[in-house]
Amino acid sequence: MIETDILIIGAGPVGLFTVFEAGLLKLRCHLIDSLPQVGGQCSEIYPKKPIYDIPAYPSILAGDLSDKLMEQIAPFKPGFTLGETAVSIEETDDNQFIVTTSSGTKHKAPNVAIAGGLGVFTPRKPPIPTLKQFEKKGVDYIVKDPEKYRDKKVVISGGGDSALDWAIFLAESVAKEVTLVHRSKSFRGHLDSVQRIMDMATEGKVKLMTDSEVFDLKGNDNLDSVEIKTKGAENTTIELDNWLPLFGLTPKLGPIAKWGLEIDKNAIKVDTFDYQTNREGIFAIGDVNTYPGKLKLILCGFHEATLMVQTAFKRIYPEKNNVLKYTTVNGVNGF
Repeated sequence: MIETDILIIGAGPVGLFTVFEAGLLKLRCHLIDSLPQVGGQCSEIYPKKPIYDIPAYPSILAGDLSDKLMEQIAPFKPGFTLGETAVSIEETDDNQFIVTTSSGTKHKAPNVAIAGGLGVFTPRKPPIPTLKQFEKKGVDYIVKDPEKYRDKKVVISGGGDSALDWAIFLAESVAKEVTLVHRSKSFRGHLDSVQRIMDMATEGKVKLMTDSEVFDLKGNDNLDSVEIKTKGAENTTIELDNWLPLFGLTPKLGPIAKWGLEIDKNAIKVDTFDYQTNREGIFAIGDVNTYPGKLKLILCGFHEATLMVQTAFKRIYPEKNNVLKYTTVNGVNGF
């Protein structure tokens, strides 16, 4: 049994920053995450993507943000259970919670903070019979490291921002050849990205195929080519190294949805006083929660974590008067 003061479910940026704010109150934290590393979406989905709305950083790569947060919380020595999913929760007679993971690891704490971002992400996969055969053998649903596609022939499918952004990025400075395939002539992405793709297609930097879709994959051990059908034209075979079907990711709350919490459109309803759910002692912070005026920004999650730990402190020490101290006066070691 792992025991702590605040059990944080989700080791993304908001979950990590919670450790810092809790540490200032001398509260111990332990984090659970289904991913094998910290950072959440920032590490798993877009580690090389720049983020522009973090205070004091005009631009910071998502993966670097995770590294900086780990550096910031290091003095408070949090614990981690990674690569395991929080499955069940039970309340004890002494008003604490026991959370058990998919591997059977048990954690006990008087406070549980759900900071699971948008939940568990599942890629939207096209209905192609041979698809599973080539997953991780030429087919990728997420671009983690663009260098993987250095000097490679890449086909990207999709019409949203992700497909457009990666087609532009890879074609400009990474891949040997980029083909963008979309089943319509209109795109769902930002207009400036659409115009950039059109311009790059005219310049010959991107091969653009609209009213088209990949319907079959070919290869032996690894993917060698894709078959594409186009309205009003003959089918086309394109030889390639990688195919990226970027049709989006579907977020789901997973087992947490069965924890007796109030849910509204796949998000957990909270009280904005301290971001507590309808179950006392269980909080939800970051993109996983919802309330009137909610903005799904990392910055807002940091604010929510800051207020949440104040109530977590009072649940453990109801008789103590917590006096706000400033890090500018005390430094981190003064807490």
